[in-house]
Amino acid sequence: MKTLDYIPTGKLERAGKLVSTGVKIGGNYLKYIGEKITNPDEAKENFDQNNAEDIYDGLKSLKGSALKVAQMLSMEKNILPGAYVDKFSLAQFSVPPLSGPLVRKTFNQYLGSYPEEIFDDFTFESINAASIGQVHKATKGELKLAVKIQYPGVANSISSDLALVKPVATRLFNLKGKDSEKYFKEVESKLLEETDYTLELKQSREITEACSLIPNLKFPTYYADLSCDKILTMDWMEGIHLSEYTAQGMDNREANVVGQTLWDFYMYQMHVLKRVHADPHPGNFLVDDSGALVAIDFGCIKDVPEDFYVPYFELATSEAMQDRSFFIDKITTLEILRPDDSEEDSAYITDLFHELLGVLTFPFHNDTFDFSDELFWVKVAHMSERLSQDDKLKKLNGNRGSKHFLYINRTFFGLYNLLHDLKADIVVNNYKKFI
Repeated sequence: MKTLDYIPTGKLERAGKLVSTGVKIGGNYLKYIGEKITNPDEAKENFDQNNAEDIYDGLKSLKGSALKVAQMLSMEKNILPGAYVDKFSLAQFSVPPLSGPLVRKTFNQYLGSYPEEIFDDFTFESINAASIGQVHKATKGELKLAVKIQYPGVANSISSDLALVKPVATRLFNLKGKDSEKYFKEVESKLLEETDYTLELKQSREITEACSLIPNLKFPTYYADLSCDKILTMDWMEGIHLSEYTAQGMDNREANVVGQTLWDFYMYQMHVLKRVHADPHPGNFLVDDSGALVAIDFGCIKDVPEDFYVPYFELATSEAMQDRSFFIDKITTLEILRPDDSEEDSAYITDLFHELLGVLTFPFHNDTFDFSDELFWVKVAHMSERLSQDDKLKKLNGNRGSKHFLYINRTFFGLYNLLHDLKADIVVNNYKKFI
């Protein structure tokens, strides 16, 4: 794979890259208009494929928050066309890495020494390259290590990148008014946290220590003396990424154990720790030869405040589905219903979200749940399509829901998709055994 000797860090330079990508998309649209006449059956599929490639090619050289957005979107399997999901999923752990000279320069800048001076052996060709950093293999004494290096300029470009993305996101998600700023601030704060590897080391140690009692779950050890705010060193963990594991054909019994471990890990964090690994994509998990689940990245940790946690999970109870007044009270607390909604709009939104949450919280209404149940996923896909095409909803103020929904919903959508890929049949309250 071609390596990068340079990453654009200036606002104008990064904006120019996005503009050039926009020009390519415009050209794809003109091509699509012509192809609709001559080849209507394949025109839309070709349009999506060309756009996905051009957008990804434009973002991968920018790295940072621009590429992180693609990574997040790749998890939205029920929203984006397949061409985008397939292409953007490469942002999870397979993008052009930094060149060897740039790696040496980055090391010397942040640790004051070159990698070959710190480690007994250091592989300059990266093993994995993602949106914010890339990973190299190293050894020191008997230790086999993974060394994550942050791309230069990533932290400094987050605010300007989001400013460039904001107009597109505002139209895409129907955000209106000054109140929408709370969502962008939430994203910005979490992205900035992900660029602080000193914070990640602290979070990693706290979460792994707290969750070490869950069986079949493994974590690396982290080394503070070989780390700083832009470089993070941990044990090298053997295994294959979860996406590779599910693609290669799985033993159903082993996959169920992996899925149950994943579910217990998340439920324990959510309900006991009230803080959660909010980046559940396949690149952050491995399965080793023994069938154990390995969690390897804790850069994005979301604290779950009590005043959000309580009503959020009360909506997952049968009482919420059966008692309309109770349901209205909870969605009002969670800012889904707004004080300025008309009586007609309130009734419409209540009915819509009652149906939506009836589908999404269904796994919690059972002792066990099989995430390979295609009927469940058909209902999820149907609701996603309805929401995306609902003209009445689009006309309403789009700023609905607490800012905490962004990362908590992302966590559950990601978790559901991973469990679906594993075709896992899980025991819903199994995590309570570890409390």
